[in-house]
Amino acid sequence: MEFSSKLLEGAVNEMSQLPGIGRRTALRLVLHLLKQPESQTVALSKALVDLKTEVKFCANCHNISDTELCEICANKSRQREVVCVVEDIRDVMAIENTSQYRGLYHVLGGKINPMEGVGPSQLTIKSLVEKARKGEIKEVIFALSSTLEGDTTNFYIFKQLEGLEIQTSTIARGISVGDELEYADEVTLGRSITNRIPFENSLKQ
Repeated sequence: MEFSSKLLEGAVNEMSQLPGIGRRTALRLVLHLLKQPESQTVALSKALVDLKTEVKFCANCHNISDTELCEICANKSRQREVVCVVEDIRDVMAIENTSQYRGLYHVLGGKINPMEGVGPSQLTIKSLVEKARKGEIKEVIFALSSTLEGDTTNFYIFKQLEGLEIQTSTIARGISVGDELEYADEVTLGRSITNRIPFENSLKQ
């Protein structure tokens, strides 16, 4: 792809690094931004810089937040003894949209995947286990996608929690095997949370 401007080429190169954005799509987006008022492009740039420099991660659940504690963890009406383990913020948003869950969350920041160099130490598993050992948790709900990596991560955490007086459960398999949580419809996901089953039962399936 030949460019008549180095500035245009540089913008396209940066835009094309985003997931799912090829160079042709990046060019279309950059040209669109060029046609917009300067104030709109400046506002977009500022929002991205603010996101990168000012965003925080909740000290309790590791969710993305504007403050030390996210709104969910700071809400005193939530069931604090029930913790739903998810991969990232997209899963928190998906479950919250069902209005079927009133506990807290624990965001792992990914799944165990040796092929991509992601082990337990790269995730927030340690802080989850520490909370469990302090007696703060009565039930852990595994809500990772039903993929090999998700199942491996669930089992690893389950073994870490063995010996503690904690109930472990997993969302019902209304979510198809291999599906990502964020793409499930709200009704199916809500029923999967409500009809969760003991984790030990899922190992027998």
